[in-house]
Amino acid sequence: MNPPTTTPTQTQNRKADHIRICLEEDVQCQQVTTGLEKYRFIHCCLPECDRTDIDISTTFLGKQLHAPILISSMTGGTERAGMINRRLAEVAQQYKLAMGVGSQRVVLEKPQVADTFAIRKYAPDVLLFANLGAVQLNYQCGIDECLRIIELLEADALILHINPLQEFIQPRGDTNFRGLFDKIADLCSKLPVPVIAKEVGNGISGKMAEKLISVGIQAIDVAGAGGTSWALVESERAETSLQRRLGKTFADWGIPTAECITSIRAQLPEIPLIASGGLRHGLDVAKAIALGADIAGLAMPFLQAADVSSTALQELTEVLIAEITTVLFCTGNRSLYQLKQSDSLQRIQ
Repeated sequence: MNPPTTTPTQTQNRKADHIRICLEEDVQCQQVTTGLEKYRFIHCCLPECDRTDIDISTTFLGKQLHAPILISSMTGGTERAGMINRRLAEVAQQYKLAMGVGSQRVVLEKPQVADTFAIRKYAPDVLLFANLGAVQLNYQCGIDECLRIIELLEADALILHINPLQEFIQPRGDTNFRGLFDKIADLCSKLPVPVIAKEVGNGISGKMAEKLISVGIQAIDVAGAGGTSWALVESERAETSLQRRLGKTFADWGIPTAECITSIRAQLPEIPLIASGGLRHGLDVAKAIALGADIAGLAMPFLQAADVSSTALQELTEVLIAEITTVLFCTGNRSLYQLKQSDSLQRIQ
């Protein structure tokens, strides 16, 4: 295996930088969009139901959720990140949402930050995802390390995030992606929980999803283009003019989220599918579900609210739930299943 390319302190500082940059700088995709704006719902003026008939609950990886919402993987490893994770866990528990934490590589390098990830006590009933970069399987992380982070979180599944563009631009990034399919296959065969493959904002194609499923991955999080650009984030952290230039050149690189959903669902009709990447409100969530996703992940809206207060998080969650419910009511669908089976969503471009 390759030796680590950064020290524990450098990893921890990077986590702090990521939160600050995402909250303070404009690092959203500049030109590429999620593609969800190319679709609209057909309004049903007589829905033949009462609001109380609407049920937006669902099941994902065997666990019941009150809404099809994942608080996407964001952070951990610093005091500020620990506060954010605690608030996110509490709101996930209150509203029975799914939640993922940010990359836990930092806790493998610096065990004293484990408390910033240890959120099961705040969210005892939540569908909770551990998280590690897939490339770390080439950098001294194996089965034992994955088991450690799963056990720390008492996680229901492990997310392997896949981020070649970010690593290529990042100062001292980990860029050896050789042989990962075999290592992922070995990992999937030995872990006691499902493994989810997730991009970080550049998308997963239908063909790549097929390859990942063929080696044992049990769910896909598309994390398509159109939201936060991690190329731009790393451009803000650049130590050289070359890194800065690369980040700006590739700010809009990737497959739009809507294209990822439709491509993967066409290839893999049954695979558990998470839509994320630039989703900002409940209407986006409903469109993603109608296109074929099972649940939808949001990061930036939850990060912004969590940095303000627990109350702001509760208000955001109430709005998201109300927006999804409104879509079902105004399309005459009483459940997410009915929405998926209907022809309520129309492509307009």
